[in-house]
Amino acid sequence: MSDSTVVSDAARALARSPITKVVGFLVCVELASGVLQGYYTPIFTDIARHLSVKDADVNWFEAAQLIVSALVVPLLARLGDLVGHRRVLLLSTVVTALASWGVAFAPSFGLFLVAWAIQGFYVVWLPMEVAIIHRRTGGAERRVRGAAGLLVAGLELGVIAGALTSGALAESLGMTALLALPAVVVTLALVAIWFGVEESPTLAHGRVDWGGFGLVTLALGLVMGGLVLLRVAGPGSPWPWVLVVAGGAALVPFARRELSHPEPLVDLRILGARGQWPVQATAFLFGVSVLGAQIPLSTFARTDPAVTGYGLGASAGRVSVIIGGYVLSLAVGALLFHLLAQRTGTRAAMVVAALLVAAGYLMFLPFHASLAQTMTNMVVAGLGSGALVAGLPAAAAAQAPPTHTGLTTGMTNTTKTIGGAFASSVFAIALASTGTVDAEATAHASLSGYLVVWSICGVTALVAAVFLAVVQDAPRTTRPAAV
Repeated sequence: MSDSTVVSDAARALARSPITKVVGFLVCVELASGVLQGYYTPIFTDIARHLSVKDADVNWFEAAQLIVSALVVPLLARLGDLVGHRRVLLLSTVVTALASWGVAFAPSFGLFLVAWAIQGFYVVWLPMEVAIIHRRTGGAERRVRGAAGLLVAGLELGVIAGALTSGALAESLGMTALLALPAVVVTLALVAIWFGVEESPTLAHGRVDWGGFGLVTLALGLVMGGLVLLRVAGPGSPWPWVLVVAGGAALVPFARRELSHPEPLVDLRILGARGQWPVQATAFLFGVSVLGAQIPLSTFARTDPAVTGYGLGASAGRVSVIIGGYVLSLAVGALLFHLLAQRTGTRAAMVVAALLVAAGYLMFLPFHASLAQTMTNMVVAGLGSGALVAGLPAAAAAQAPPTHTGLTTGMTNTTKTIGGAFASSVFAIALASTGTVDAEATAHASLSGYLVVWSICGVTALVAAVFLAVVQDAPRTTRPAAV
């Protein structure tokens, strides 16, 4: 089946829905999200030169944005249920646009880092979009799946467009003008939301549990900070472990408060329900590969086999081909997910997707000696990954009460982010052949380190498949009428 056939089938399915125009505008927003995720990667070295910092300092960009993303999503997700998903989508886009302009004009590394971190508000876009579609269709799972597939396809196409654009313009534009282009794109996404997306009636009532927000911020901040420090100081330092343990301990009073609070920020009973927790656990396990494995893939491909006995010895251009193939397979996987789920059901389709992710990474263990083998592995993993990116928020919404669709869809991103942060720290240690995770270490990682990375990605995906296959969905909740 060709890519165009998949796209047209999904589009025809949505054409019968009154939300077609809304989905079209939301796809524009996801294109902007993709630009943010793909645009900067080819020019990180140029950014470091522009800010007069070492290349190693670029690693703080990912760390800062991961922390902000993990902290803000629970609050924004709950606000979406209380005040309206479209309002939160609009607010987060305003913040992201301002931060993107800050990235373009920041005069120093410190201000750039702050703006870059705040730019992480965009991670709530996809969950809020799925919640909007879910509400407007009255919870019609087939329509939500089809729309989610198109949104993720738009996201991945934006990643490719962003990477190609920045690479092509890097030598012809000044750095300020080059960095301003993503800000322009996000500003246009703000216009698309303002004029193209109407608010649906809110079903939840109450106030934000600010005490719960403070406790979860403390817990997640300590854990994420500990994981970042683990990558910097290495596993031999006690301080990363102190922070992680302290963050885990802070979850105890948070859980007690949320379980006893009449209007909790994070309703743990809903997240722990029979049909919900396997989805959230899958998001955490999926974050290991989709967020944690991309840098190891790039460094493996760039490693010269004449020096180390392994690697592809690929140029930057060849690595971009690998990444481009992977991203395209994500888009195709997102669109195919809807078609597969129509025949097998959402849960069975997600099991297949998790098994594809597992197969793709476990195939690396015997097959990693050539570009063709690497591309094959990544396409297989990418098909499953694209399906899970589209399926997780849709599945979470389908198993949630109508008053908590924003919370459950948003938490899939939070748990995925935490899983990715854990994986990034573990993988950095696994690849540190010199016994340190110092980013300036010149020694190559050992092949055994890469085998550990791929094994962890494969096994975690297998565990996710088991969770999804064994735990059955809860009885369906009564849904509101479509608006």
